[in-house]
Amino acid sequence: MRNWEDVYQKWNSFENLDASLKQELDTLKEDRATLEDAFYKELTFGTGGMRGVLGVGTNRMNIYTVRKAVNGLANYLFENRVNVKDRGVVIAYDSRYMSREFAVEAAKVLGAYGIKISVFDSPRPTPLLSFAVRYLGTASGIMITASHNPPAYNGFKVYNENGAQITPDEASEIIDAIQATEDELTVSALDREVLEEKELLTWVNNEIDNAYLEQLRAITKIKPEEQQQEKELPIVFTPLHGTAYQLVMKGLDQLHFSNVDVVKDQATPDPEFSTVESPNPEEHQAFTYAMEQGKKQGASMLLATDPDGDRLGVAVRNNAGEYQVLTGNQLGSLLLDYILSHSDPVILQTARMIKTVVTTELGRSIADSYNVKTVDTLTGFKFIGEKINQFDATGETFIFGFEESYGYLISSFARDKDAVQVAVMACEMAYYWEKQGKTLLDVLHDLYEKHGYYKEGMSSLTLKGKEGSDQIAAIMSEIRETPLTEIGGFKVEKVEDYLAGERILTGSGERETIELPNENMMKFILEKDSWVCLRPSGTEPKIKCYYGVRGQSLADSKERLASLKENMDDIIEKIRASIK
Repeated sequence: MRNWEDVYQKWNSFENLDASLKQELDTLKEDRATLEDAFYKELTFGTGGMRGVLGVGTNRMNIYTVRKAVNGLANYLFENRVNVKDRGVVIAYDSRYMSREFAVEAAKVLGAYGIKISVFDSPRPTPLLSFAVRYLGTASGIMITASHNPPAYNGFKVYNENGAQITPDEASEIIDAIQATEDELTVSALDREVLEEKELLTWVNNEIDNAYLEQLRAITKIKPEEQQQEKELPIVFTPLHGTAYQLVMKGLDQLHFSNVDVVKDQATPDPEFSTVESPNPEEHQAFTYAMEQGKKQGASMLLATDPDGDRLGVAVRNNAGEYQVLTGNQLGSLLLDYILSHSDPVILQTARMIKTVVTTELGRSIADSYNVKTVDTLTGFKFIGEKINQFDATGETFIFGFEESYGYLISSFARDKDAVQVAVMACEMAYYWEKQGKTLLDVLHDLYEKHGYYKEGMSSLTLKGKEGSDQIAAIMSEIRETPLTEIGGFKVEKVEDYLAGERILTGSGERETIELPNENMMKFILEKDSWVCLRPSGTEPKIKCYYGVRGQSLADSKERLASLKENMDDIIEKIRASIK
């Protein structure tokens, strides 16, 4: 086991340590608890990249931990990709503290290997990076972002040559390559000026933005003769101090949405995200400013994108004149129905809708009604991107993908969730239904009447530290070893264990193989179209429980959901009590 004090001393005695990090070390020299946390381990590189608090130490995001990660990536690329030096790597970054600096550091390490690097000249949203990999034909892509984490965080995401987040297998090999780099302090890096002199570094301006916007223009379902008409749908948009402002506004302008107001106090990139508790459109408080402005201006709908522009939240005005924030499942279902109802029936013959195993089953029911096949993936958009890549070989047609956590993708010119695509399509959809005399809430009610009142929920339990990690492991182990036969008054019909890769039919005991990657998740398929899924978080010290029901009415669904949640809370607490 490594001694954190030895690592600390190595950094403290390193003559060329970055001046700001050296100053931070000096201020912390009497704070042993903070020093230990900063040096007792290396910042974890997970299945998509790494994310952590900014600061000095191996367990922090800083230029040295970034250099080490990039060094590992470079060695992985040389082992697994062809023509890496000429194809190069494209790098984008968001509006957080140190994002541009980390992008440059990544370029400096790649350049030391003679790899060409393209770096955006200003903050850009994540989906543009995904698109840029495909547009430029690079061997990989890097996005510097911590998504909607608090201001003290930053992160580093890696994209494969298809423009999708790296797969678990790719991540495993990159992790091995990173760990083979013994000393993060001495990773080779060329100065930026040298990179420019050698023409290894190219600064990207608006070329890729414009190419992306051309692709965005093509996904509309509005008839050509109507696209140039002014559309007066009143919209309020907030980028929540992030990166999506320019592309969303230009995308809406292309379709002549002329009544779009931006929340000015949240339009400018701000690494402090000073006007919100959290820059996460999943949380309703993020809409506070937009709701105030919307009421003043009579807006029909509100849009909110997260800082790196890959998640979108939408709120619409209800009959009482108040704004109702749609859940990710609701917006995804509305978009799916709109897209399928406006698609060529010939395309639908090979079309595939992709969702995660914890995303609403309403999506499957809608797809079935158009004879479109639904494909399930594990939780995380990287799995949706991986499945789209497979379609390139199978001849299947990707038509829509979504997850409950506000992530959606309409067209595969990007291979990660894309709030820009969806912001424009959501406005187009609302405009279409407004012409029919309906709001999105009216249409949602129609979908419920046709398919059933689907309702979903999620609860989480935070268990920090080693003790918490042990408890989470024990909860999952106990539920595997003592399978539940009933939850909330509903009988368990099937148990899906994604770690074992099998589905068990509880009545007969028959076992079926689940054709998905192994992951520590358990899903219980219940009678009466209900389900529960238990999953430890991959990025936080939490165990999450997802629920889904299909009732005969909204009240019936709420009652069923409450029963499931109450019973699962009791089950987890009893397990915790037994292991303490």
